[in-house]
Amino acid sequence: MNSAKSAGLILLLIASQVSAHDSRLPEGTDWQGHEAEESTWLQTLQNFVINPAEAAARISIEGNYRVIRSDGKPDHSTGRFPNRNNPNSIQARSKTYRVAANPVYKKQTYALGLWPFGVAINGVPFDPGAAEFWRRDRNSGWQYEALGGAVNLGVDRNNAHVQPDGTYHYHGIPFGLLEQFNHDSGPALLGYAADGFPIYGPLGYSNPDDMNSRLVELRSSYQVKQGNRNGGPGGRYDGSFVQDYGYLEGLGDLDDCNGRFGVTPDYPEGTYYYVLTGQFPFIPRCFHGEPDRSFMRGGPGGMGNPGMMGGGRAGDMQGMGGRNGPPGRGGFSAQPSQINRGGPMGGGPPEEAFTACIGRTEGEAVSFDTPHGHTVKGRCEQFNDGRLFAIPER
Repeated sequence: MNSAKSAGLILLLIASQVSAHDSRLPEGTDWQGHEAEESTWLQTLQNFVINPAEAAARISIEGNYRVIRSDGKPDHSTGRFPNRNNPNSIQARSKTYRVAANPVYKKQTYALGLWPFGVAINGVPFDPGAAEFWRRDRNSGWQYEALGGAVNLGVDRNNAHVQPDGTYHYHGIPFGLLEQFNHDSGPALLGYAADGFPIYGPLGYSNPDDMNSRLVELRSSYQVKQGNRNGGPGGRYDGSFVQDYGYLEGLGDLDDCNGRFGVTPDYPEGTYYYVLTGQFPFIPRCFHGEPDRSFMRGGPGGMGNPGMMGGGRAGDMQGMGGRNGPPGRGGFSAQPSQINRGGPMGGGPPEEAFTACIGRTEGEAVSFDTPHGHTVKGRCEQFNDGRLFAIPER
């Protein structure tokens, strides 16, 4: 799917409200979020929707890390694989990704290289880099852009296709996943980057600091360069190659790594977050936090300098004259402020979620207040012990 088609479908998806999963809890699920920050408290409720017993992806907090375990198979319809331009079949691939639960923003950028940028909440990796290079030479410095139109890689409507080992992965906005969200509830949390910061998109608040502002399509600050290529394939810059694009600060809503600071329903106190866009880079090509080595193909043995993926800064990799991103903004962090509220018996949903469903029936709509006074709307579902508790709307 090219960028024009991708961007054009975004507004059609705003009204889509498809249920993502059955929301019953697996046996033995531990409640995460004790003495945690409010966004973690809310996110754990939402993880119960994301991770039903039969789901192939599970997200948990383990110490200082958020761990995503998955078989890599998508939870939505896909295109036909193999196909003429992608001869591979989707296969289950056991994967475990680990990201920082409390990532630290850095002004410097870390280049993505040829590794996955992050992982979606359904366990499918965000892996934007194409393996195709000019004259099939990885050392040429000219990498084809997977969604640039110059090469047909057999991607489906989710901007995804399949690697030779059977791994289904996204090169752009995953529309099948996006359709599972109620966009009236705010920006869609689609996954986590390798550095731990959340991934949203393509919609965000017009005022990044105001959840009452309207939702708009966020735009990147990259554009196709003017003039002709200096060496390599020659000819005019036309978007065929990654190196055809340049970053222009302030051109759009996002920084050099396609991210920004702001509030979201999951992080009401604010966070730095990345955005998937309908324009290049589609999926970010650099990080403002240190990526975890679990995203390296073949394990961490091949990594160079600590925290550097693919070698060098993003600007050096892409020939765009890398820039430092925006400075951190006071009062913003990867996780909102701490709360000290625990669930029953040292594990399980918080009491507010149970109280909201007393006297209610399964599936009934309810609302309740979080410890910080935010009103959460949801529905009543059955916990492992038979009681009903409220799961927030996604």
